[in-house]
Amino acid sequence: MENVRIPIPEKPIKLLDQLREFIRLDGKSYATECTYIHWIRQFILHNDKKHPKDMGNAEIVSYLSHLAVRRNASPNTQKTALNAVMFLYNRFLKQPIENLDFRYAKKSVRTPTVFTHDEALMVINNVRMPYKLMAQLMYGSGLRVSEALRLRVKDVDFNMGYIVVRDGKGAKDRTTLLPKILITELKQQVVVVEKLLALDKAQGIGSVYLPHLLEKKYSTVGYSLAWQFLFPSEGVSKDPRENVLRRHHIYSATLQSHIKQAINKSCIHKQASCHTFRHSFATRLLQAKYDLKQIQTLMGHTDIRTTEIYLHVLDDLGDKVKSPLDF
Repeated sequence: MENVRIPIPEKPIKLLDQLREFIRLDGKSYATECTYIHWIRQFILHNDKKHPKDMGNAEIVSYLSHLAVRRNASPNTQKTALNAVMFLYNRFLKQPIENLDFRYAKKSVRTPTVFTHDEALMVINNVRMPYKLMAQLMYGSGLRVSEALRLRVKDVDFNMGYIVVRDGKGAKDRTTLLPKILITELKQQVVVVEKLLALDKAQGIGSVYLPHLLEKKYSTVGYSLAWQFLFPSEGVSKDPRENVLRRHHIYSATLQSHIKQAINKSCIHKQASCHTFRHSFATRLLQAKYDLKQIQTLMGHTDIRTTEIYLHVLDDLGDKVKSPLDF
């Protein structure tokens, strides 16, 4: 099950289990946990399984150089691996690493791939429901793949006209646009979820996965409509924490596959993916002369410089915002 934290022993003994516990206590997202564990495991394996306490600058530089020279890793990959290793030493082991003599491979400056408005609609119209609705939200609300998949019924506020993105990148919540044109279809999707929930309850399927031990605090909330995933999977799967059958959300690989097929069917010859919808969302707003700061908030960017990569399409700015799907 995606986005479900794997169980760890109550009193972890293994290094990586202890590290997982520390990361969770530090409040980092599960995606960050998985990324850090992956690169730290690779760092240990690269150095013949030596304990990190017995390693230091030389081994770190050797590993990062290996990624660049042998693995042909990008500067971003090197940076991610270094962040993970620095967290291991500086925060977890409390063995600060100083004076690291390492230089990143030169990072190329790339302009994000974006769809034209017609291209975005063409791809969307080549996807069947409910994947079409998810594609519309990625384009019309600027959602990442994981954010669209993790939406729960309660996160769509039809009365106020916005969507709440829970635990987004950097473990932050934010609000973004609810395209008016999608309200009817989203309400129909809620009806589908409600019927599926009734079927699961009748068949004795476990309640939906809840974060932060909410299930133990509120034993029945997992069967409430509000907490159900807006885009549930067709089948059920076993929760690795408790060996309980649950219905999780649609898998990211499934959505990405449908979008890739739609891009090919639309004869769009760009290096495009689900994330291209998000790039296109920001670009449409800038092209329509909307305020950069507002777009930063809607995108969930910590640094406005990240938002500024879309300025290649901008002449001047405005101050009113609506969804690209509502233009």
